[in-house]
Amino acid sequence: MAKNLIIRFSAIGDVAMTIPVIYSVAKAYPEDSFTVLTQTFLMPLFINHPANVSIMGINTNTTEKSFLGYMHYVMILKKYRFDRVIDLHCVIRSHIVRLLFSLWGKKVYRIDKRRDERKLLTVRPPKEIHQLRPVISSYADVFEHAGYKYKATFVSLFDNYSIDDKSVMDMVGSKVGFWVGIAPFAKHQGKIYPLDKMEKVVETLSKQPGVRLFLFGGRGEENNVLSLWSDRYENVVNTIGLFSLDMELALISRLDVLLSMDSANMHFASLVGTKVISVWGATHPFAGFYGYNQPSDYAVQVMLPCRPCSIYGNKPCYRGDFACMTNIEPETIVTKIRESLSVS
Repeated sequence: MAKNLIIRFSAIGDVAMTIPVIYSVAKAYPEDSFTVLTQTFLMPLFINHPANVSIMGINTNTTEKSFLGYMHYVMILKKYRFDRVIDLHCVIRSHIVRLLFSLWGKKVYRIDKRRDERKLLTVRPPKEIHQLRPVISSYADVFEHAGYKYKATFVSLFDNYSIDDKSVMDMVGSKVGFWVGIAPFAKHQGKIYPLDKMEKVVETLSKQPGVRLFLFGGRGEENNVLSLWSDRYENVVNTIGLFSLDMELALISRLDVLLSMDSANMHFASLVGTKVISVWGATHPFAGFYGYNQPSDYAVQVMLPCRPCSIYGNKPCYRGDFACMTNIEPETIVTKIRESLSVS
């Protein structure tokens, strides 16, 4: 029996994308154990995991932020006597773990982030773009290098597990007609569809007979925007503050489709088998961060010679107009959602 330490601290979407691989590997090798090291606040994401998977939390923003605090934590890891370190993050903090475990005679493996390929994908035009290896496949590569040959068996976080429908219904009522989720925010501006245009999407869909909308986002200003929309339009529910993460995943699993940016919500929906209409601006599905098992034609985007200009959407638009987003009309998104629901 081999004991594996798997490292992926952040970001939320990247951690979510480890799940199909980790769960599939763990099911294929029930005699081995797999401990996932991630940020404490992301631990609830790993629901319904195989029995040989465990989750360990770390907080690199507080207790493990300082070098001494982090090193103290790493020395605690040594006591668990892991046989392998599988680094799915490849940052300075995970490099320290790999280095020390290597010195302690343990086998270490790390992801190839293909930084040179990503750099070529995001240079200014003229350029030719092509599909890079999906991140999930890169995660799988690390496990294969560690000797784990397997078939992808992951379907959903709720596969073979019952969903707490009663708790969902207590919050939002029984399902009637179509349920459509809308997650209009992302961490960086280059990945956010203009909010005035998104409001038109919400307004149009709210008038669609038999359609109920559920808005997803974070606290603060995002909550203010979504509260305004839910107050302004019929059949619109602002979900912020209503659910814990596991219950939010349960609700998303009950949606007929989710409209999302290139953000964590796209990956949440993919983990529970829900269709995702995703909107792409500065980033591009070719960079490898597309939702797990999502059809490629569910991506909404305009073809501009400058796209993609960023892997993560955190670079300023050198054109200054974010045409990659502003050139997408609300009607295009609404039509895509209606097609996914097969309604006229």
